[in-house]
Amino acid sequence: MEIIIIGLLLGGTYALMAMGLQLQYGVARIMNLANGEVLVAAAFGTFWFFSATQVSPFVALIGIVPLAFVVNWAIYRFLMLPLVKRAKNQGQLEVDSILATFGISFIFIGILLAVFGGDYLSYSYMASPVHLLGETYGLNRIAAFLGSAVLCVGLYVWLNRTRAGLTLRAVAVNPSAASLVSINVVNASALAFALGGAVTAAGGMMLSMFLTFDASLGVIFTLKALVIVIMGGVSDIRGAILAAFILGLTETVVAILVDPGLTLAAAYVLFLIILLVRPQGLFGRRTS
Repeated sequence: MEIIIIGLLLGGTYALMAMGLQLQYGVARIMNLANGEVLVAAAFGTFWFFSATQVSPFVALIGIVPLAFVVNWAIYRFLMLPLVKRAKNQGQLEVDSILATFGISFIFIGILLAVFGGDYLSYSYMASPVHLLGETYGLNRIAAFLGSAVLCVGLYVWLNRTRAGLTLRAVAVNPSAASLVSINVVNASALAFALGGAVTAAGGMMLSMFLTFDASLGVIFTLKALVIVIMGGVSDIRGAILAAFILGLTETVVAILVDPGLTLAAAYVLFLIILLVRPQGLFGRRTS
C-alpha cells in the first residue's frame, strides 16, 4: 500500500508537468526540449520567494505562472514561429524545433547558474509527517498532489468546456481544417505554447516543495515529460494523466524494491515496451 500511495503522489505532480509539454507538442507542434528548464526555473523562483518572505509557496503561483506564460509566448512568437513558417513539413519542423529548444535550454541553464549558482537547493515547507493507512508520508507531498490534481482537473474542464479550449483541440486534431473554419492557427498555437509553459511552471512550484534541485536537473524532467506524453498519446490529456501515474508507480516500485539509481532506467524500459506494443500511445489512434 505504501508503494501505491507514494507512486500516486509522485504521478500526480508528473501529470501536471507532462500536460504542459503535451499542449506545446500536441497543439503547437513544437517538441520543446527546454520544458524541464522552465520547470526548474519555477522551482528556483519558488525557493527565492519562500526564502525571502516565508509565505506559502502556493502564493508564488500568482507571479510565476503569468511570467512563465509571457516568456513562453515570446519564445513562440519570436523564435519558434519563423521555424513554423519556413518548415515544408512536420518532420522538418520537429527537427528544427528540437535543435532550437535544445539551445534555449542551455540559455536557461546559464541564466540559472549565473543567478542562483550551481549548488543543490531545497526548502522546508509542510515537512511534517502525516499518518495514512498505517504509514507515514510528508504533508508537502500530499499538498503538491492535491494542488496538481486541482490544476489538472481545471485544465481538462477548460479544454473540453470552453470555446478557447475547443479551439486548441481543433488545432491539435487538424490545423489545416481548423483554419478553414476561421480559427487563427498561429494565435491558437502561441496560446497553447504559452499555456503549456505556465502549466509546467506550476508543476515546478509543486515539485519544489519536496525535491532537492539544481540548475542542471531540467533535462531529467524534460525526458520524463517526453516519456509520459508519448506513452499517453500526444493528442489526449487523459493519456498523459494515466501515463504519469504509471510512471510514478513504476519509479516508486523500482526505488523501494530494487535500487533508487535505476528509476530512470526503469522509466525508459517502460517507454520502450509501450513503443513496441502500442506505438500510438495509450489513448492515441492508429494512423491509417
